[in-house]
Amino acid sequence: MSRESSKAKIEFIFKMISNIEIISQRHNGISKALNDEIEAKPAILMALIQIGESLKKIDSDILEKYELSEEIKGAYGVRNFIAHDYDGVDLGLIELIIREKLPILKLKIETMIKEIVEK
Repeated sequence: MSRESSKAKIEFIFKMISNIEIISQRHNGISKALNDEIEAKPAILMALIQIGESLKKIDSDILEKYELSEEIKGAYGVRNFIAHDYDGVDLGLIELIIREKLPILKLKIETMIKEIVEK
């Protein structure tokens, strides 16, 4: 995969994280957003799937530099969990991931944007 493609993936991941944050804010919290089964929940779950897919496609040298192996494993696991058992998704676990893991990933992605994308 080209460096340009990796840059696009990094920006896309940031956009998906931002979308989850915006949806949660519009619903006055993550729990309320996940309880909106018509719009917010599907959008959040799709964004998490996209994050997992996109992380997996970034050049390995970039991922190693920013120590993203744990995030990749976790994000791709969440992607598989949602994609293969959509009706069985544990929303409490999804909320925990959004609340605790996504901010850490966002910080790393912001650093990547500053150092890779904006060059």
